[in-house]
Amino acid sequence: MSYNEKLADRTREIIAATHRNVEEKKMFGGLCFMVNDKMCVGVEKDRLMIRLNPEIYEEVIEKEGCKPMDFTGRIMKGYVFVDIDVLSTKRKLDYWVQLALEFNKIAKASKKKAKKAK
Repeated sequence: MSYNEKLADRTREIIAATHRNVEEKKMFGGLCFMVNDKMCVGVEKDRLMIRLNPEIYEEVIEKEGCKPMDFTGRIMKGYVFVDIDVLSTKRKLDYWVQLALEFNKIAKASKKKAKKAK
């Protein structure tokens, strides 16, 4: 599955306006934006993946176009998918990206795997 390049460009622009430590990684069949070495936002074919504060999950999941992230077959609280249909304006996309960037400030980075000695 390829990712939506137009949505990735729009997302990249929003993140780049305020953050410099950004890395893009291809994963989950899409593109993931790592901010400050932490997973933040992902772009797939027809949706955005947002990592957000689990404390606001129940409130946010009720919003139009928002669905639980069940990538592994079980719901991952603190991650949601947002359908591209509700991201039609910069303001709407900015709302979701800002939720992810706000949580990124306090989110824990995943542990790096130790490299094996040769």
